[in-house]
Amino acid sequence: MAARDIHRDCCFMRLPFPHLACPLDGAPLRQDGAVWRCPSGHSFDSAREGYVNLLPVQNKRSRDPGDSKEMVAARRRFLNAGHYQPIASTVARMVLDGLPERAACLDAGCGEGYYLRRLADAAHGRQLALLGLDISKWAVQAAARQQRDAIWVVGSNANLPVLAQTLDRVICMFGFPVYGEFARVLKPGGELLQVDAGADHLRELREVIYPSLKPERRSEPEAPAGFTVAGTETLRFTVDLAGSEPIADLLLMTPHLFRATAEGRARAAALTELSLTVDVRLLLLRRTAA
Repeated sequence: MAARDIHRDCCFMRLPFPHLACPLDGAPLRQDGAVWRCPSGHSFDSAREGYVNLLPVQNKRSRDPGDSKEMVAARRRFLNAGHYQPIASTVARMVLDGLPERAACLDAGCGEGYYLRRLADAAHGRQLALLGLDISKWAVQAAARQQRDAIWVVGSNANLPVLAQTLDRVICMFGFPVYGEFARVLKPGGELLQVDAGADHLRELREVIYPSLKPERRSEPEAPAGFTVAGTETLRFTVDLAGSEPIADLLLMTPHLFRATAEGRARAAALTELSLTVDVRLLLLRRTAA
């Protein structure tokens, strides 16, 4: 592999990602052809799609953790249709603001890679080392098939296979933040961008599938240990879905599919159009020097 590969759209210059760590002993991993090796002799083969599995079987809570193949396909269709493009644009802007010209970024819980691809598209002329990680092998497999300009890893936020203090940015999109791990892998002054659903997110869909909605409490963001709050934003917009297919995809890619009753899912399946509120909160946390 060449030291540098130009992105197919010339939006950014890919740098090698030299910061992977062995999930068994934490030692640095180095790529040797289609194999990643650590000094202790542990080795991990790259799949033909171009990703590597760094989730030891003893760290799995189920046989096939994370999103299913069907959920990943639904998310890919929905996101590639552009319904959440304003979120992707806002995330890219906040990540790139103040980012060094040469930088390493992790999408922790990358799904099928949509947001990392949009970040790469917006990173004009920058030299980036990109890592996408998800606990779902189906998600990582789909991400690797769509973009070769990043390293894609099956792994867990609870035990990131990343060397300490090597990253400039971490993104956590609607995921499961593990602040201790994020603080460990970020450089002092590095930033974590956390994106979560707001109180009105997908309200119209939730009103269809649930008998009633619980009121949500709003509170000021607090910085977890090792971080200070560097900024907050709220993003609201409307998405109009036409046809039953995108509505079904949206339900399948969210936790609401499993929380709703059979009656609620049936009501959603009967819809042929839906106007939705998208309401997300973006919290920027900066790693302290201590």
